[in-house]
Amino acid sequence: MNIAVVGGGLLGRLLAWQLSLPSRTNGQLNQVSLFEKGDESGKSSAGYIAAAMVAPVAESVISGALVSSLGERSLQLWPQLLKQLPQAVFYQQNGSLIVAHAQDKGDLLSFNQRLKLYDQPTTDSDVNNGKVQWLSGEQIAEVEPQLAGRFHQGVYLPTEAQIDNRGLYQALNQALRDNKVALHWLNQVEVAPNQVVLADKKLNFDLVIDCRGMGANVDIKTLRGVRGEVARVYAPEVKLQRPVRLMHPRYPIYIVPKPNSQYVIGATEIESQSDKPPTVRSALELLSAAYSVHPGFAEAEILEIESGLRPTLFDNEPKIFNQAGLMRINGLYRHGFLLAPAIMEQALAVLDENSHTQINPQVLSLCN
Repeated sequence: MNIAVVGGGLLGRLLAWQLSLPSRTNGQLNQVSLFEKGDESGKSSAGYIAAAMVAPVAESVISGALVSSLGERSLQLWPQLLKQLPQAVFYQQNGSLIVAHAQDKGDLLSFNQRLKLYDQPTTDSDVNNGKVQWLSGEQIAEVEPQLAGRFHQGVYLPTEAQIDNRGLYQALNQALRDNKVALHWLNQVEVAPNQVVLADKKLNFDLVIDCRGMGANVDIKTLRGVRGEVARVYAPEVKLQRPVRLMHPRYPIYIVPKPNSQYVIGATEIESQSDKPPTVRSALELLSAAYSVHPGFAEAEILEIESGLRPTLFDNEPKIFNQAGLMRINGLYRHGFLLAPAIMEQALAVLDENSHTQINPQVLSLCN
């Protein structure tokens, strides 16, 4: 097949790569073209600035069974996908830790009570396969030694993971080049069934897959943006071993360790469609909260403070809109790295009549 993937963010790159693998078509090659309005770096995509956590249990506080089940599947798929890439990508399944200062204990208790394990009969720690563990101050010190004495209670979610998003983008770029994918960076296009429309011409394809995220809002009327703000810092004095979330009534944050002593500090979500740079107020709140978790952040070097919009549908759940000659995939919300592998698997199953993957009816829609 001659396939166009439009949108070179996380999901678009993953799909273009998988569709270009000869193993998918019994040794026959698809002709795959990737169109992206930004450059090769991926800086214009939401996935580039993301914290890139794969946290289905933590996200169950705000999400339903669909997101949780797809997230659990992604936990299985990420290691398999990373092994296929031409260069190593940092991936850590070392759990995540949720803490709160003494005055905010109520927020931590509320978080723990709202956790949902859809694949288990109860959230009781004896029967939840260890996915949720309530920790004392002494146990927090064992899990994260640098937080010893700073927090007296916490919740540990040992099955959760995180990935180096920027290292992944680089590895995917190399895989796309190795597989002879036709790469069209800096191309703003329109899509139609079997057709990609450039400024000066129309290109025909057997199939067009639209992964443009917020760029598809002219075609998907229920799409909206949810703003996210993150700071990336260099903090060699901080030695956190896993993502840490701080519960706070005003500005809950997450702190995610990356290679080379870098950390991503982020606000969970802001209901706003503004794509302006972060404000002084929000930057101060992010960095002050991080400092309250670990004083080593006081001497950290600020590498970036960025904002971005995550594409979100009316129900905050992902959808595949499928019709003849055109497939649209959108609505990954704040769950890009949590959902992308599982959504990719679902999309490929729709395209493959002989696939043994069960298609979730909540994901697939026949029209938009």
